[in-house]
Amino acid sequence: MILVTGGLGMIGAHTARALVDLGHEVVVTSHRQTELPSFLTGKVVVESLDVTNPDAFLALGDRHEISDIVHLAGSIPGDDPIDFFRTDLTGLLNALAAARAWGVRRFAVASSLGVYTGRSEIPWHEELSLPTADLPHPIVAFKKAAEPLTLNALQGSGVQPVLLRIGSVWGPLMDPDSPFNPIPPYISSVLRGETPRALYSDDGGDLCYAPDAGRAIALLMDADELRHSTYNVSSGRAATNGELVEAVRAVVPESHVELLPGRENGAGVDPYVDITRLTAETGFEPAFDVAAAVADYVGWRGENRR
Repeated sequence: MILVTGGLGMIGAHTARALVDLGHEVVVTSHRQTELPSFLTGKVVVESLDVTNPDAFLALGDRHEISDIVHLAGSIPGDDPIDFFRTDLTGLLNALAAARAWGVRRFAVASSLGVYTGRSEIPWHEELSLPTADLPHPIVAFKKAAEPLTLNALQGSGVQPVLLRIGSVWGPLMDPDSPFNPIPPYISSVLRGETPRALYSDDGGDLCYAPDAGRAIALLMDADELRHSTYNVSSGRAATNGELVEAVRAVVPESHVELLPGRENGAGVDPYVDITRLTAETGFEPAFDVAAAVADYVGWRGENRR
């Protein structure tokens, strides 16, 4: 059985779904979220868990035979960054302790494409050394720190670490007003009949639809052998605002969306991550381009709040 912490969040739920589709038994944990997505109903075991409680975490192993862990649980920073770092670090350490205690095969942890901040080479690939740079958000700072912590914590344990450098993911279950990805708020505005702000057609960057991200993570957990410890998880290409607006117009033809020519800040290249390693070792290819993702998401939102 594979444990997915944070398994009722956007990425966690889609990862759980993909693992089930691959034939795995899955237990998902959530601390405050209680609503089970319709696509997981009757397919996974749900456990309420505060990952900062070490005894409660280890007790999962008394109730389930856990073979692998995907640690996606995390919090949102408030006014106190120390409180955020303490919470997420405690959760990570408890997950690592459980991995060692249970002798799992593989331990995957969510990192972020943000760890590449400061590298000018595009696309970003896993062999790039991570620079010392001002990071855009406390979450990215924690993800960057979590990578060496995970590698060192699992040394000599027989547990294989898998660092998931996850790209800019959006889709079903994301907060429609999320500050972390502009697409759900943009589409929400369109669905309310509003005119969202005009976008520059050639601006864009890394983009991955949540079902694709979940399937990529599931394939990494399902693989018989992995040759590396670090994998970029995304679509492997840069998407543009032009593609997004064209897709919205196709799905919501009555929408009032405006597109400005070129790039807002002049010539340049928007960053995205390379997924050659992921594809070579798992066979992953994204199933959703921008048009298919927008169509699927608008259909989902027709029946779901988020």
